[in-house]
Amino acid sequence: MIREIVKIDEDKCNGCGVCVPNCHEGALQIIDGKARLISELMCDGLGACLGHCPEGAIEIEKREAEEYDEVTVIQQMIPKGKNTLIAHLKHLKEHDEHVFLKQAVEYLRANEGIHRLNVAEITREVHSHSKAHDHAEAGCGGGCPGSAPVSFAPHNFRMAPEATGAIQSELQQWPVQMHLINPAAGYFHGQDMVLAADCAAFSHGDFHRTFLRGKKLVIACPKLDSGKDIYVEKIRRLIDESKINTLTIIMMEVPCCGGLSQLVKIAQSQSTRKIPVKEVIIGIRGDVLSEEWA
Repeated sequence: MIREIVKIDEDKCNGCGVCVPNCHEGALQIIDGKARLISELMCDGLGACLGHCPEGAIEIEKREAEEYDEVTVIQQMIPKGKNTLIAHLKHLKEHDEHVFLKQAVEYLRANEGIHRLNVAEITREVHSHSKAHDHAEAGCGGGCPGSAPVSFAPHNFRMAPEATGAIQSELQQWPVQMHLINPAAGYFHGQDMVLAADCAAFSHGDFHRTFLRGKKLVIACPKLDSGKDIYVEKIRRLIDESKINTLTIIMMEVPCCGGLSQLVKIAQSQSTRKIPVKEVIIGIRGDVLSEEWA
């Protein structure tokens, strides 16, 4: 498959750190005086960091690449030094990528002598500090905290209606805006998904219980959002790489909202997998006008 990913010219990089806050995925960090891509998994190829490198050290490289493989990534990380390796492992931990973290640690333990690594020391360092501590210590974080990926366990967001009368939120992950989500995030794998127009949840009073329960969410506006070619690629990656199970498109009755359906159709035409797609139309008064499998 063809992937777009950040490439850093370390000879040009002066470690200024201007690029770091502009990486929505937190995949860029300053380590040992250089900008490092600590997570190919979390690099979405959006290129938001490109316009913020005064030295011209960052570019987007389009290349043929296999599906993400943690062992290959670890092998590439090791020559960059212990600090980069630890940052990568912490990033996996903080984003709940426990399967990849286990693979990485198992590889390091099996090859400890070859690479002359103290794996016990590395794993202690990975588990010793919180993300907040690391960001405060470094003086700059790995991206906007408001777009840091989070997977919610049910007990983190449910409130007992009999005790409080509050409506339960069914949201299971963050972020939800299409430009900010990473299709490779582990919490998307094998899931049922909702792609909703920005206005839908404000129009339909029981949106969470009716449409969101047990599903992951992405929102977008086909009329006002820019970079819709990026949306097509992200939907394709959700289908092909994260292997989502089903996709429900929730649109408003206004004509421009049909653009969401078109984006999905284009993504499907470019994908190697076929998945069931449901289209739901919400009226401007909040009623469900139609609901059918495409």
